Amino acid sequence: MFGILLGLIVLMALAYLGWSIVWIAPIAAGVVALFGGLDLLPAYTDTYMGGLVSFAKAWFPVFMLGAIFGKLMEVTLMATSVSNVIAKVLGVKHSILGIILSAGFLTYGGVSLFVVVFAVYPLALSLFEKADIPRRLIPGTIALGAFTFTMSALPGSPQIQNLIPMKYFHTTPTAGMAMGIISGLIMLIGGFLYLDYRKKKLKAAGEGFVAPKDYTKSENTKLPNFILSIIPLIAVVVLLNIFKLDIILSLLAGIILILVFNLHRYKQFISAINDGASGAVIAIINTAAAVGFGTVVKVVPGFADLKAMLLTLGGDNPLISEAIAVNVLAGATGSASGGMGITLEALGAEYLKIAQNLNISPEVLHRVASISSGGLDALPHNGAVLTLLAICGMSHKESYLDIFVVAVVIPVFSLVFVILLHSIGVM
Repeated sequence: MFGILLGLIVLMALAYLGWSIVWIAPIAAGVVALFGGLDLLPAYTDTYMGGLVSFAKAWFPVFMLGAIFGKLMEVTLMATSVSNVIAKVLGVKHSILGIILSAGFLTYGGVSLFVVVFAVYPLALSLFEKADIPRRLIPGTIALGAFTFTMSALPGSPQIQNLIPMKYFHTTPTAGMAMGIISGLIMLIGGFLYLDYRKKKLKAAGEGFVAPKDYTKSENTKLPNFILSIIPLIAVVVLLNIFKLDIILSLLAGIILILVFNLHRYKQFISAINDGASGAVIAIINTAAAVGFGTVVKVVPGFADLKAMLLTLGGDNPLISEAIAVNVLAGATGSASGGMGITLEALGAEYLKIAQNLNISPEVLHRVASISSGGLDALPHNGAVLTLLAICGMSHKESYLDIFVVAVVIPVFSLVFVILLHSIGVM
């Protein structure tokens, strides 16, 4: 059991230092195997790689099609068109809310988090300049829209964080409807109120918008029709949740619609699809590497003791145990999907068995796992956080506090709140 904890510390420390999880996960798994009495080479070639390949086999089509869908939305400027209209409808006075909803709408429509950051940032710059809002609030605003309520809480989201639990609990993307909606509203409203408070406080202190050195306006760029731009996003969500189409077919339909609506941009298609597919390889290998680590953890003798400890953390309530385990491992790996993958790979069947004995719906387990993945994952070493800060030209010192509040503190609070409601029989 000491080896398991040491392996987690190695994984978390090296990830925090910015080292790629692709090669630190097998190192951490080696530490676990060494202390667990396993032969190192078979532990890597058989156990670790078996877990990695199994996850990649199950999820690569979703990762790839999701990345291609998002990249096509970006290069055709359809994502920018959708964001622009939402922001204009709300007006300059509500710039923060406009950016939150723009990012949220794109994320809920199936666009990957990283693409949303690229698509919304230029619009955020323009709106924040007009409203004279300090630029340091842009990362927190985009994080609230893309990394929280639409990623993990709202039922029906096509994001991978909402899809992974389906494999372990035999559920659908809309699982835990009431719990997800309440949690999502807490994240959205709480996050917005915090950012609005921060805006007023900074402006009262005399801080306003300061343009980055390389800032050039692109307001004259001709954007695609808003109605045509929104159709692929709506199609993915509707086909997935109403017509119960598989996520692979839903994303394929969305991709086809983007191509059909943008035939005049056909020269951009090949590079966009290539870039999306390449990005998907990196994304799934990162997550699968973390799952491989969890597979090694699961086979060492000390795991029985760790499992017993985790399963008793919440007393008789498996939801508390699941929430803690997913949060801790998402924080350790710096990955929402990676942390959830490790937890459910190791403990998913056990949680399901306990929940069924206690008459707790698998749908509730699904939603708790999904919401939990979007809590401690957004610690400073998280890849999406690092990308967001880099794109916005901000440092951790300048902007991470706001990201931490909207993407860690408030989501964790919402999780505690909905588990409490479930525990007292409200839902």
